Amino acid sequence: MTNSIAEIEDTKCIFIIGSNTSEAHPVISLRVMNAVRKHGAKLIVADPRRIRMVDFATLWLRQTPGTDIALVNGLLNIIISEGWLDREFIDSRTIGFEELEEVVKDYTPDKVSAITGISVKDLKEAAYLYTHSGGSVIMYCLGITEHTSGTNNVMSLANLAMATGNVGKPFTGVDPLRGQNNVQGACDMGALPNVFPGYQSVADEKLRANFERAWGVTLPPKPGLTIMEMMNAAADGKIKGMYIFGEDPVITDANTLHVAEGLSRLDFLVVEEMFMTDTAMYADVILPGASFAETDGTYTNTERRVQRIREAIAPIGDSRPNWQIISEVSTRLGYPMKYGDPSEILDEIAMVTPIYGGINFERIEKVGLQWPCRTCEEDGTMCLHLGQFSCGLGRFQPIPYKEPAEVPDNEYPFVFNNGRILFHYHNGTMTRNAPGLDAIRPEAELDMNPADAEKMGVTTGDWVEIASRRSKVRMKVKVTEKSTEGLV
Repeated sequence: MTNSIAEIEDTKCIFIIGSNTSEAHPVISLRVMNAVRKHGAKLIVADPRRIRMVDFATLWLRQTPGTDIALVNGLLNIIISEGWLDREFIDSRTIGFEELEEVVKDYTPDKVSAITGISVKDLKEAAYLYTHSGGSVIMYCLGITEHTSGTNNVMSLANLAMATGNVGKPFTGVDPLRGQNNVQGACDMGALPNVFPGYQSVADEKLRANFERAWGVTLPPKPGLTIMEMMNAAADGKIKGMYIFGEDPVITDANTLHVAEGLSRLDFLVVEEMFMTDTAMYADVILPGASFAETDGTYTNTERRVQRIREAIAPIGDSRPNWQIISEVSTRLGYPMKYGDPSEILDEIAMVTPIYGGINFERIEKVGLQWPCRTCEEDGTMCLHLGQFSCGLGRFQPIPYKEPAEVPDNEYPFVFNNGRILFHYHNGTMTRNAPGLDAIRPEAELDMNPADAEKMGVTTGDWVEIASRRSKVRMKVKVTEKSTEGLV
């Protein structure tokens, strides 16, 4: 998040897109509801399904799935045509606006309405609310990022925020709502193919040299593979071994049969887990990881706040915290990692990661700190990009809309949209092991519009088989107006 959770309730306009906030982020959704009910905030919700947040919305944009870039470009077209831009912000803090303007001029309201299914009236109202409410925040989640155009989706939202000056100021911003409790922290620590910890590029020779000195090794200058590229390489026999922890890709990644094929072709697979997951079934070695309750260290949450976690109980059986397992494996492979406790790891993080430079266990003993916090004299940063962006000037990225890779046809007439439910996350890898949660929602349901259900001759409680070009699954039908026709 570029701003802070505490600011949400005083924000004047909130634009939620690609996020079932009440189910996936209930604490943040409560803040949004309070902003609307208690402080009169305007709420725009863009979602093909009637999610609960629609009940609090000033305006609901029910776009056709996969048309988010066309929607945002259409809003920009209206904003430019009506003169609702923040010209001062554009001129002083950004570059590349002319190129963006050239692309979005083709996304007229009529054209965008035809692509997205949203009326011209609602498109114009959304553009007005976002630019005239006195400060707006964009919130998005996996509905934006887990898509073939996920990166472009995010950049288009950044275009919208910069063009209207709704970033780099309190009560504005672009807020990715992170999935699990330490997804932000994992990304911060370089769990991405192209960066070291602190989002420092592996291709930058000077930055790479800093890590080489700190770690006493030579590091490759080329980015690694993405998750999908890893699975493709495994299936092609180019990757021989893999170490997986904190993830169950056989269940959670796209095209699970392809993932399973890739894992089965590895010469050696190590899985570090708390439960016997579907992925662990392919492992040659399973290392028993500890839960959050058996671990000491830090988590970094969605607002960039680094917080302490403390061991409540000793690890059960042979399980160990992740940092201990990784340290031991590394030491046995010839690179000693002799950390006494997690505070030493955070000290090393601070040494090599400028945005964490002023963070240590003592400083976050009672209250967490939001990065960037570069020195021990700083108190962290509630709002990012005040005054200027970290890279200097913000660059607009002209993003044309492209149709989804696959669209409905006679053989496959429906679009499948995997929604969220409050009681389970991450496809139930952990929550299905909690008897109380599993009792509340023991099985998935297929939401189907009444018109579609009538055509198919099914009703609530019937079991149906859902098939794609790659796989199939059986689910129980729930007939509901939440889904539009053609969407299940």
